[in-house]
Amino acid sequence: MKAVVYTQHGLPAEHRESLLDAELPKPRPALHDLLVKIDAIAVNPVDTKVRIGSPTEHPRVLGWDAVGTVESVGEKVSMFAPGDRVFYAGNIARPGAYAEYALVDERIAGRKPATLSNAQAAALPLTSLTAWELLFDRLGVAEQAGSGDALLIVGAAGGVGSMLTQLARRLTKLRVIGTASRPETRAWVEALGAHDVIDHSQPLLEGLRRIGSPQVRYVASLTQTDVHYPQLVEALAPQGRLGVIDDPDTLDAMPLKRKSISLHWELMFTRPMFETADVVRQHEILNRVSTLIDEGTLRTTMADHFGSINAENLRRAHALIESGRARGKIVLEGF
Repeated sequence: MKAVVYTQHGLPAEHRESLLDAELPKPRPALHDLLVKIDAIAVNPVDTKVRIGSPTEHPRVLGWDAVGTVESVGEKVSMFAPGDRVFYAGNIARPGAYAEYALVDERIAGRKPATLSNAQAAALPLTSLTAWELLFDRLGVAEQAGSGDALLIVGAAGGVGSMLTQLARRLTKLRVIGTASRPETRAWVEALGAHDVIDHSQPLLEGLRRIGSPQVRYVASLTQTDVHYPQLVEALAPQGRLGVIDDPDTLDAMPLKRKSISLHWELMFTRPMFETADVVRQHEILNRVSTLIDEGTLRTTMADHFGSINAENLRRAHALIESGRARGKIVLEGF
């Protein structure tokens, strides 16, 4: 089967050998696996981080956002059948979806939204799972709760931020405050439903005071946590909650003690990597997201379509993500 792989870590995205077109054996499903014929994929920051920072002895397939058709199933599969249309984010410990075929555990796959194209649907799984788990499972916000409280989303124009903004606005009563630093990203966050948008290239505390919300109960720090951390601690109300998804070199929890602020890490790969007892919750979340999309409550966060799935187009996608100027999701479709 056709695939895009990396063999040398650490190369710049623009380097012609950072990602390579390749031919690999077609995988076979086992136990809970679905063998999925890939129609479209999306590119995430985690793809670039693995390519840069993870040595590999064999050609490695990246890509943890996919839409496709189930071709065959493992012997323990009970929720899907050949011919079903699915979308999923997968498991970082397994080969990804930069390939014509990929395997995914049925317990972390969902029904593709019927109202979206393949490309539009491919933009959703990883960021939807991350945003949903962060908001509801980690920060502990209940649906239709939060009246009088505010959520600050740092990096609201990115992939996770784009979905988190929608979930918080549509499914809770929180005041949603997003951060964005450019006119086009500010407009994007506003269109997704944020009540307010402030500039994270300027002091966050000044921005919050300017909109009349000097303290917030919840913060979702999606990018540059180490840069904003002192201001986030100051902005959080006593007994507030801080959720983090990025990778600061270090994070000193001691400043949180005085206010009894709780710290919550979110990694959507935790459930599939450790096959936790509640791993099927990812299947349930994706099906709920699919329903909300088809009902018109949520919208796709696809921002750029980079053409067919090949090494050249994926190198361009990686370069844009690494530039820090991407908004929403970058998708590719077909071989």
